[in-house]
Amino acid sequence: MASSIRLLDVVALTEDMPQFGLWRGQVGTVVESLDQETFEVEFADDNGRTYAQAPLRASQLIVLRYRPRVAA
Repeated sequence: MASSIRLLDVVALTEDMPQFGLWRGQVGTVVESLDQETFEVEFADDNGRTYAQAPLRASQLIVLRYRPRVAA
């Protein structure tokens, strides 16, 4: 099954990733699709400075939505 994650989606981690200094709930932006289920995600502070960037699987992410989804 192909992932529904797309370039520039805002995502949150669903698990701790201590090897990258990242913890469940941290929010980042998808900056590259490495394959159908792996994405490069950039994590930045409130001033826009990147503090981490990591390749993550779709299963480690949840897409954050700011608008209600329209029923099909």
